[in-house]
Amino acid sequence: MQRLARFFPILQWGKSYTWDTAMSDGMAALIVTIMLIPQSLAYALLAGLPPEMGLYASILPLVAYAIFGTSRALAVGPVAVVSLMTAAAIGKLGLTDPAQIALAAGTLALLSGAILLAMGILRLGQLANFLSHPVIAGFITASGLLIAASQLRHIFGVDAHGHTLVDIATTLVAHLPDTNPITLALGAATLAFLFWVRKGLKPALLSLGLRPRLADLLAKAGPVAAVAATALTAYALDLGASGVALVGAVPSGLPPLTLPSLDPMLWQQLFLSALLISIIGFVESVSVAQTLAAKKRQRIDPDQELIGLGASNAAAALSGGYPVTGGFARSVVNFDAGAETPAAGALTAIGIALAALFLTPLLTYLPTATLAATIIVAVLSLVDFSILGRAWSYSKIDFSAVAATIVLTLGFGVEVGVSAGVLLSIALHLYKTSRPHVAEVGLVPGTQHFRNILRHKVDTRPHLVTLRVDESLYFANARFLEDLVLNRVAKDKALRHVVLMFPAVNEVDMSALETLEEINRRLDDLGIRLHLSEVKGPVMDRLKRSHFLDALTGKVFLSQYDAWRALEGGATAGPDQKGLAAQ
Repeated sequence: MQRLARFFPILQWGKSYTWDTAMSDGMAALIVTIMLIPQSLAYALLAGLPPEMGLYASILPLVAYAIFGTSRALAVGPVAVVSLMTAAAIGKLGLTDPAQIALAAGTLALLSGAILLAMGILRLGQLANFLSHPVIAGFITASGLLIAASQLRHIFGVDAHGHTLVDIATTLVAHLPDTNPITLALGAATLAFLFWVRKGLKPALLSLGLRPRLADLLAKAGPVAAVAATALTAYALDLGASGVALVGAVPSGLPPLTLPSLDPMLWQQLFLSALLISIIGFVESVSVAQTLAAKKRQRIDPDQELIGLGASNAAAALSGGYPVTGGFARSVVNFDAGAETPAAGALTAIGIALAALFLTPLLTYLPTATLAATIIVAVLSLVDFSILGRAWSYSKIDFSAVAATIVLTLGFGVEVGVSAGVLLSIALHLYKTSRPHVAEVGLVPGTQHFRNILRHKVDTRPHLVTLRVDESLYFANARFLEDLVLNRVAKDKALRHVVLMFPAVNEVDMSALETLEEINRRLDDLGIRLHLSEVKGPVMDRLKRSHFLDALTGKVFLSQYDAWRALEGGATAGPDQKGLAAQ
């Protein structure tokens, strides 16, 4: 049973589910449902899909996550960045038939789900740690700007397109003379209202004496109020006849069971996009889930999260939806509203299903400018240029990576940007570890501690130099260590002993082993003995399986202080003293 519960977390929290927990989940579900209805419609519009697909992507995926997910507060569904990436992926196919576009979106969700499930089964959840968080923050900031810019055409009521900021701005300016003044007035008013709702409505309601919980609920309902008000205005004044773009007829009913395309050519065309969507979606989702779990001293399982998100995307593919992931804003709302278990997501799915059954006829007269305003207000919270300032002050290398990601995303599109972000994260890691920090250390007087000679007053000996290696050694940085050691001994004729201090070395690969052998040989030619100190057990085990210790001209010391005491007088170890010392 325990083994089964690992793959079905619902079996763990379900056995202790109580009526009080259900009430907490129900209240959270009500608030998230109110928030999610306009967001789902808006994000489907952003993805270039029919609005009902946003609702469909917010029903079965939430149920699937409730069964397989480990986060108690994560709210799964359509999100801005993934919607933008979906639009970019489908846009490359050159499709014009709405049915084929919807089919491609479902296929993209299925591919993404399959990739996530495969990663979960292979337990690759820790791969998220290889993506630099500053780079991802830069990508999300640039994506937020792209999304907001792409929606301005709906606010102005003009036909403007493009996948880069330059293209969007160019076509938007070119079509400004075609602006529909009624659409602009409606869109601007909705934007102003939604910005005020986000910051000012709750304080205003509290000042009127409302309870915090009710004030929060009404504030979250602001976008729904905007949808209702603008739809009624468009209906009453027949704004469609004045050129105001409306959503139009939205089919009523539950999501249809659909079968994604099995065309191998389409799968090949969408695979890279699905992979990028899976990576970014997982990183965004697991970051939110970990943050919220930590607030309640809970933990999530990244490997099981891959399975939960994979199942959610597969459910979206089979129910007329498109790729989904955990959303930051609504997950925080879900958490703050008191969600206790993933059942809150399943209850939210029931609310969205009821909306799909009974409320869709009311959306016929909803202006697309209202949905565009909803998107703009939501995504501008993602834009955070302060990451540039923080990166600049902390690390110029990180700043370069963040800036490059932002520029590439804005200048060449979201897929180039996210690809660059992934590659830059890997390149950043390789660059940093290819030049490991190596400090020459000496003994702090009156202690057994060794510190950097450039930072502390320490004792040294002219015939002895100790180099502390602060990084694991592998193919990318082995040559750097060799050059550093040989450059250090070349300028000091009095040297007789070199100690490589390994307290931070967790790994020595074959390339690094060969480099250590070469260092040992070159120093021996110069009449200098090579010693090691503070070698970790796993590293020592590997060295014992090689011929390196047999050829080592010096000793391996348990501690650096042992090495200091043995070598400070200038004595040299004879042939019978080579090998291990104080092990």
